[in-house]
Amino acid sequence: MLKFIVKFLKALNSNSHPGEIAHAVCLGMLLGFLPKDNIFWYIITVFVLFMRINKGALVLSTIGFTLLAPLFDSIFDNVGYWFLTLPQLEPTFAWLLDIPFVGFTKFNNTIASGSLLCGLVLYIPLYVIARLLVWLMRNKIVPVLRKTKFIVAISKVPLVKKMVAIAAKKD
Repeated sequence: MLKFIVKFLKALNSNSHPGEIAHAVCLGMLLGFLPKDNIFWYIITVFVLFMRINKGALVLSTIGFTLLAPLFDSIFDNVGYWFLTLPQLEPTFAWLLDIPFVGFTKFNNTIASGSLLCGLVLYIPLYVIARLLVWLMRNKIVPVLRKTKFIVAISKVPLVKKMVAIAAKKD
């Protein structure tokens, strides 16, 4: 876990593209919101392995959004119920239920479909916000924080020195 935190903090201040970090946060939101027994979760996870994104940011955001997901279950349930009861889509859903292996998607679960829809709708706004936060962190916050007495003092702690040594190593 320490290695992921170090990689994430290193990526925030490195020359990596801010879009890589922002996409990692957004995909972490999708993974965090989706139920873990859903095949969409596994498909997105395999898809993410082939993408050029910051894996540390992905893991940390997945953990964070997984912890937040139960707070939004009622919203996911309402959105999923609304979507699954649309009269125009009833024939499509009935047809999908007859296809083998489609049941593994659990699309007929209101929380699963609602969390997927909410994650897809929130992807672009979260991307913009995450990219803005990376820019703010790199250009405004970190230069100010490096000069504070607290950061100078904490950089002398052995655990922090170890983290800095891990970050200094080449990947």
